[in-house]
Amino acid sequence: MVHIMPLNTWIEIFATASTLIFIFFMIKENIICWPFGIVGSLLSVYLFADAKLYSESILYFFYVVMGVWGWVHWYKKSAHNDNFISKGSWNFHLSIFIISSCFALALGYGFDTYSDAQRPYLDAFTTAFSFAATYMEIKKVLETWFYWFVINLISIWLYHDRALDIYAALIGVYSIMSVWGFITWRKAFQLQPSNNSTATN
Repeated sequence: MVHIMPLNTWIEIFATASTLIFIFFMIKENIICWPFGIVGSLLSVYLFADAKLYSESILYFFYVVMGVWGWVHWYKKSAHNDNFISKGSWNFHLSIFIISSCFALALGYGFDTYSDAQRPYLDAFTTAFSFAATYMEIKKVLETWFYWFVINLISIWLYHDRALDIYAALIGVYSIMSVWGFITWRKAFQLQPSNNSTATN
């Protein structure tokens, strides 16, 4: 008897492959990363909604929108030879932390109170800080890789808890790639002309 793989498993595999390619080219600062990120995110929206991880589903829809913006933003910056990596100031990261935490609490409370969401607060915190990390990714802020590393470690448990084991394994790979991404971007930052090695406020 031939075993037919469930549709969701196929979708998860294709989403995983697209997202891995996205991260690889993101680390390489190659604009081709964005279409792969958009495809992987679109597939993920369905999967997380089906798993009742609604904050994650919203997050991946956000990734689709941000992927389009990132694609356009990088194209315009590259056209002017101005797509450089920057470092975030302490005030910048403090603002990111406060805004993301407040949003996470509100989102978690909403899903905990008005839906059947699983792990609503943990899901909301990974979602909120992923919003911030994605923004920094597009703006090419070096510290985005620190954010992704922490988010990824938390997400491994969250996805495994909801039987999304392929995604959990993928996030484990992401954690390693986050370290690689930081090392690669830091080297690129150090090689930039000094007047382009600025801090993001």
